[in-house]
Amino acid sequence: MDKNRIEGAAKELKGTLKEAAGKLTGNERLEAEGKADKAAGEVQGTVGKGKDAVRDALK
Repeated sequence: MDKNRIEGAAKELKGTLKEAAGKLTGNERLEAEGKADKAAGEVQGTVGKGKDAVRDALK
């Protein structure tokens, strides 16, 4: 498993938690940061999946 997939999943989780906390407290800035972190984590995870696919194809 590629390092990017692990880090992406962690960022996605962090973003989900931030977004939920922002919604709960009515803090729109925190909610927006959470959405941004979540999106960044999804992108990083996708990059990791791509790297894994290339690595597997070369084996």
